[in-house]
Amino acid sequence: MKVLIIEDTAELAEALIDFFVIGGHSADSAGDLASAYDFLSVSHFDLILLDIMLPDGDGRSLLRSVREKNDNIPIIVMTAKSEISDRIDVLDIGADDYIVKPFEFAELEARCRAVLRRHNGQNQIKLNFGKVNLFPLLAMLEFGDEQQQLRNRELRLLEIFFSSPKILFSKEQLTDRLFSISEDITENAIEVYIARIRKKLIGSGLEITTVRGLGYRLTEQNT
Repeated sequence: MKVLIIEDTAELAEALIDFFVIGGHSADSAGDLASAYDFLSVSHFDLILLDIMLPDGDGRSLLRSVREKNDNIPIIVMTAKSEISDRIDVLDIGADDYIVKPFEFAELEARCRAVLRRHNGQNQIKLNFGKVNLFPLLAMLEFGDEQQQLRNRELRLLEIFFSSPKILFSKEQLTDRLFSISEDITENAIEVYIARIRKKLIGSGLEITTVRGLGYRLTEQNT
């Protein structure tokens, strides 16, 4: 999962980044609306944590902008305002949930899980292609009598491929989905994860094929 944290309090933003990175996710942080719009213009995110009171404006303007573009990316609003009217306001604008500062990270984690479950629906429980099942919540591949456990980024890559089988993804697209902008990644990082997944798909009837100079796609093997 790739998270954008829009929060102007540096200590909280850093703590949130550490929290998600330790959990095996990627996270970028924007301290104001201008930086947030810059991130959203160049990268894809699976979840946004949005503070309302920002140095250059009201976070609700970004929330409105995202929803007006029919972008359904999950957004959880973080704010010190605890009045019922404030909660109703952001939910009506299009927020998926609302958490009041200060909060426990355990509560935030639970709210993130709940929002992502609602966003992805039952498809998040099991994705299928060919004779292979992918269980994101269990981080597991299943085919025949075989079960393969997946590391976080292996899972994220397979979620991308299983959600759009046979679709070609460039190396740049996969890099954007897997890593935060601030991460220092090696040139062959995607190739490393693709190689790991290919080993785990042996015997499954599926393969990740390379289209030279263009990218990768998940396909069924010819029988």
